[in-house]
Order: sequence, then structure tokens, then C-alpha cells
Amino acid sequence: MGPQLMENMRKQATGLGVIEVTGIVEKVEFKEKSFKVWVGENLYLGRSVIIATGTETKWLGIPTEKKFIGRGLATCATCDGFFYKDKKVVVVGGGDTALEEALFLTKFASEVTVIHRRDSLRASKVMQERVMSNPKISFVWNSVVEEVKGDDNVKSISIKNIISNETSEIVCDGVFVAIGHRPNTTPFTGQVKIDDKGFILTSINLKENQKSNIKNQNGEEETIYKMMTSVEGVFAAGDVHDNLYKQAITAAGFGCMAALEVEKWLGEKK
Repeated sequence: MGPQLMENMRKQATGLGVIEVTGIVEKVEFKEKSFKVWVGENLYLGRSVIIATGTETKWLGIPTEKKFIGRGLATCATCDGFFYKDKKVVVVGGGDTALEEALFLTKFASEVTVIHRRDSLRASKVMQERVMSNPKISFVWNSVVEEVKGDDNVKSISIKNIISNETSEIVCDGVFVAIGHRPNTTPFTGQVKIDDKGFILTSINLKENQKSNIKNQNGEEETIYKMMTSVEGVFAAGDVHDNLYKQAITAAGFGCMAALEVEKWLGEKK
């Protein structure tokens, strides 16, 4: 399970001498050679930094949803879809992510209902065609979820049509929220380059005309290291920079790449 894997990784790291600090990063300063990171009132200095703060799921913002997280309310079909074999599920959203979730869930669920607050989808045309042609998937348009209902687990949801204001109830076994993710990049705004969706740009996703912005402290262009941000010596890994895959295994892979690149960079800088 994920939590056990994380604990094993933590024990391995601390066993090798890594110092673990629990707290919230309030701000950072990457403009000087010794990078500064504040955790509360405590200041930490580093010759390099790896940003791996991940993303935060955008939730519906309704009172009952926190109660059912992990009890029928989820955000990852790849992670939890198997638990809904031959059951009825609902997907909330209208973009590519929502439709990908819906398609994946048809491998297990008997019925998949997509609820969207508009009367048209934001997803790509190809994705829309694939979803529309799947007999397991149906749509409820111009509607929002007002309440998630159940006892210990999800049993149904209450929805409201935003045009007619009529409310209705959909019986279901699971609800997958797919309205997007918000990268945890607030402390790094103005310190490294961030795209219009809030994801940190690294050397593997910086556009060609931006790569020249990766410079050393003297303003000279440097060798481009994978996973390095627009500031030399500052790296990013995982969902905080990955707007495509968003999986634990790819995040771990990016983390490994960043660690190896930091080791290489520090070695070359002596």
C-alpha cells in the first residue's frame, strides 16, 4: 500500500543520514548562491534544492465530501477503479481528465455517469468521440453536485440543474472528482518559472526559447540538466512539474532523476 511504501522510503533515507524536518515551507529565496528555505521561523541553507511539493486535488467544496473521502469518494480511477467492479459510479468534470477517468472506469463499473456543469465538454474532440461511443457512459448536463449521501459509504448524490434549479438524486456506489489539480507552488512564485496552470517548468518541459534562461550566478548559460528549473541548482520532481502522467510511479521516477542530476551538478561544481 502507498502509506507503507512511503514509510519504507522514509526509513531508508533517514537510515542513510538524511535529516527529516516536519513543517510547512513558508517562503524561499533562490536569488543568492546559498539557497534559503524557511520552515516556520527556522532558516535552512542549501547549495541545491529539489522541489517535490506535489499537487492538491480540487474538491467540490460541499460540506459532506470530506466525510466520504476514501469511502466511495475518490480522485483517481487508476488507483481505485478496481474496487467498483460491476458497480455504478459517477464522474464529475468535463475535461480530458474526467473523460479519461470515465473511460478507465468502464473496465470495471457497470455504469458510469458523467456530470458536467455545462452543456458541452472541454475535452479534445478525439476523447469526446471515444466517450460518446461507449455504451456504459451517460451524461447529465448543466448540473452540479450539491450533496454526497450515505452511511459509512457513498450511496447516492444530490445534484442541481443550474438552469432550471431543479434537484434530483442519483443512486451510485462511488463518486470520482475530476475537476483538476492545483500544484503546491505558492512559496516558489517569482523564484522559478511557472506555467499558466501553476506547474513548475523544468529543463524537460521548458520551451526552446526559454531554455537559455537557465543560467549560472554570473549570468552565463550553463549545461542543461534534466529536472532543473529556470534557476541553476534548483530542481523539481513529481506532480509539481508533471501536468501529464500524474502517477506515483512516474513521480518516483522523476524524483530519482532529480536526485541523480543534483549529485552530478554538485560534483561538477565541486
